[in-house]
Amino acid sequence: MALDSAKKQEIVTKFGRSGTDTGSSEVQIALLTTRISELTEHLKQFKKDHASRLGLLKLVGQRRRLMKYFKKKNKDAYMKLVSDLGIRDNI
Repeated sequence: MALDSAKKQEIVTKFGRSGTDTGSSEVQIALLTTRISELTEHLKQFKKDHASRLGLLKLVGQRRRLMKYFKKKNKDAYMKLVSDLGIRDNI
């Protein structure tokens, strides 16, 4: 369940430092958050899809590690990103 290119480009332009910035922590966290929310909606409908559930847990762990790194590097930008994405600051 990958993101389509139009939605991915929209996220990159919104959270990236430039139009082609796909590697910064902000963009990676935003992309992971979008994928997590889509997988969560999928799993609400298909409760027995355990393979997707495992993938979701891996994505959540990856996002958590990125958020921990980003919070350590730039706390102000981290707090802004968390508020923009509407996710909890539990790190």
